[in-house]
Amino acid sequence: MRKLVYYIAATLDGFIAGPDGADPTGPGGFWPIPEDYLRHLVAEYPETLPGPARQALGVTAEGTRFDTVLEGRHSYEIGLKAGVTDAYPHLRHLVFSRTLSGSPDGAVQVLSGDPIGTVRDLKRQDGKDIWVIGGGALAGALYAEIDQLIVKLAPLTIGAGIPLFGRDAAFEPRTWHLSDHTVLDSGAIFLTYSRTSAVPESV
Repeated sequence: MRKLVYYIAATLDGFIAGPDGADPTGPGGFWPIPEDYLRHLVAEYPETLPGPARQALGVTAEGTRFDTVLEGRHSYEIGLKAGVTDAYPHLRHLVFSRTLSGSPDGAVQVLSGDPIGTVRDLKRQDGKDIWVIGGGALAGALYAEIDQLIVKLAPLTIGAGIPLFGRDAAFEPRTWHLSDHTVLDSGAIFLTYSRTSAVPESV
């Protein structure tokens, strides 16, 4: 069965963006992208690079991990404001929103229904794993369905911002098994965790 993977960059203090939710790697952003970090993305996660970046870097590799990307409205609108209607034309691209009236791009599917039901249906289909890009609110809504976390941990703290699972996630402790890790010279660490189980209740 396909896995739902939350593949996301996070700061040391657990944030994925600043308080305004803007792209921290965009113009005027605070998130550095060292050369070894970019090389690692190209080598190991080429399908997670946006289309414009793939084109600029000459990346044509299909990738072996994901064939579907799930995105929340706020994250999707960051691209729209930059004039990009489909940042991942090489993947099946689903956007969850209750306010968008339709898709501005024929290749992007906008869904207003329950993301959990959609994910359970996707998991039963054939294909590669499913990538949750964010934002935190969507990841929080899908918390119970996430099978694997791949955290790109940056050597950076920001003090306040959007947490890993958004501001409205329910309190539901879970344990995770560290199944892989890569430490880069620049200080970034790629941590792969597989879900084990919910933390047992005290007797």
